[in-house]
Amino acid sequence: MTSQKTAPGTRADAVDEVYTWTGRARQWLLKRLPPDKLLPQDQPSYVASWIYVFGMAALAALAVVIGSGLVLSLNGPAWYHVSALGHFTNGVHLWSVELFFLFMVVHLWGKYWMAAWRGGRVLTWITGVIAFAVSIVAGFTGYLLQSNFDSQWIAFEGKDALNAVGVGAWFNVADFGQMFTWHIALLPLGVAAIVALHVLLVRMHGVVPPIDATETDDQVVRAGNESETRP
Repeated sequence: MTSQKTAPGTRADAVDEVYTWTGRARQWLLKRLPPDKLLPQDQPSYVASWIYVFGMAALAALAVVIGSGLVLSLNGPAWYHVSALGHFTNGVHLWSVELFFLFMVVHLWGKYWMAAWRGGRVLTWITGVIAFAVSIVAGFTGYLLQSNFDSQWIAFEGKDALNAVGVGAWFNVADFGQMFTWHIALLPLGVAAIVALHVLLVRMHGVVPPIDATETDDQVVRAGNESETRP
C-alpha cells in the first residue's frame, strides 16, 4: 500500500503543522486580524463623508500630544516656564490637547447618532467611551502641572471633591510629584493602550455604515470588507 501525503500548502497540512501554543496564537491572530484588515487598501464609499474624518484627526492630535508632552517631561517644569522654546512647546502641547478633545467629542457624538454599536461593535463603542473618560482625567492632571496660581486653585478645589468621595488620600491632587507621575506615565499609557485596542476593533469589524446606508452604498469593496460588490 502506498501512503497518501498531503500536498504542502494545503489546509490539512497547515493544521498538522500547528502543534505549539505560539502556532495556535498565530493562527488565532491571523484569523481575527488578517493583514488585509489591519492595513486595508480600500474602504467603503461612505467613508468619504466628513463624519469619518474626526476619529483619525483625534489620533493625529494624540500623537502630537504625546510627542510634545515627552519633550516637556524630559526638560522639567522650570524649562517650560523660563525658556522661549519651552513656552512654544508648552503651547503646542496645550493646543494639541484642545484639538484632541474637540475632535474626540465630535467623533463620539457622531458615532452616537450613527448607533456605532451596531453589527457586533459594542466593545468598539465601549473602548471609545472609556478612552474619552481616561483622557479627561489625564487632562485634569495636566492642568495641575502648570505650577502656578491656576493649578493650585484647581488642585485644592479638586481635592475637596475627591476627599468627599473618599479617594483623596489615594489620589492626592495637591502632591505635584504624584500628579506628575500620573500625567506623564500612567495615564498616557492607559489612553494609548485603550486607543490601540479601539483601533484594532475598528479594523476587525470595519467602520460602521450610516443608518440609512443601502447595500449599493458599499461601492469600493476589496480586501478587509465583508460585503460583496453589487453589479
